[in-house]
Amino acid sequence: MVNLANPDLTQHPPRSVRVRLGGYVHLPRLLDKARAVIAGKGGDYHYNCPLDQRFFAFTGIDPDAMLAEIKSGKSDTEMLAWVNEKAGRQLYEIMAWSDWLEQFGPGGAEGHEWLAGVVKADAPDRSDIRSFADLLDLDDYVSYGGKG
Repeated sequence: MVNLANPDLTQHPPRSVRVRLGGYVHLPRLLDKARAVIAGKGGDYHYNCPLDQRFFAFTGIDPDAMLAEIKSGKSDTEMLAWVNEKAGRQLYEIMAWSDWLEQFGPGGAEGHEWLAGVVKADAPDRSDIRSFADLLDLDDYVSYGGKG
């Protein structure tokens, strides 16, 4: 059974980037990665990766301060309250940013070529992988034995 309070990302992926907590897309995934890294079970997942950094830039939260709060054993609900206190964002801002992040993609030609190469290797018949969220979901699935 998967224990989300103490995730082992060597055995299963973190929650999808699309899962929201308090309207924030990616926050549950970030929490899973941080908890796993703290426990020494992060596997190939990294805390404060470029996608995490987009969350920190939007909220104005320091990654080290957040990691310290997570280390204190706070639940998802408690972490959400802490994030809301630190970020001071309105719900409409959170929703707009979350919608944007779900659609965020590679940008220029080089990024699109890179994304196409990953899709070609993992799921060559897929034509629906366009954003980083799409790619992360595919990669999580394939990394744990799924066939793209």
